Amino acid sequence: MVHRFVVIVSVLWSLVAAPAAYAQAGGDPAGVWLTQAGDAKVKVTKCGGGICGVIVWLRQPIDPATAKPAIDDKNPNPALAKRPMMGLPLFSGMQPAGPNKWSGQIYNADDGNSYASNISVAGPDALRVEGCVGGLCGGETWTRAR
Repeated sequence: MVHRFVVIVSVLWSLVAAPAAYAQAGGDPAGVWLTQAGDAKVKVTKCGGGICGVIVWLRQPIDPATAKPAIDDKNPNPALAKRPMMGLPLFSGMQPAGPNKWSGQIYNADDGNSYASNISVAGPDALRVEGCVGGLCGGETWTRAR
């Protein structure tokens, strides 16, 4: 009878402790993340009470049209359109919005626009990145780079 009680308590404890341990292990967004398309790596760091993210790797760092390092040429602001893609900041004002979640703006270098965004840690090796324009929202899951 005592043995059965110990087994039940052990099972219950593992059910309670496992999600807490998972959340604790998966709660840190800091690190380098590979975008869902696999074409860029973004370094996420803690900054100003929130998080920042900058491009640190590109699958195609050299623009095939110019044979020069890729630049932010889709940006409608001529002063910004010449900045290099490497080191380009993607997040702005990304502040805590709940446990393992941040809200702010994300820059989309594919079209040169910034969008309202939510970022959440979806596990120790998964970062959910979502953006919205008007009522339309979309997202992707980035994986922690090794």
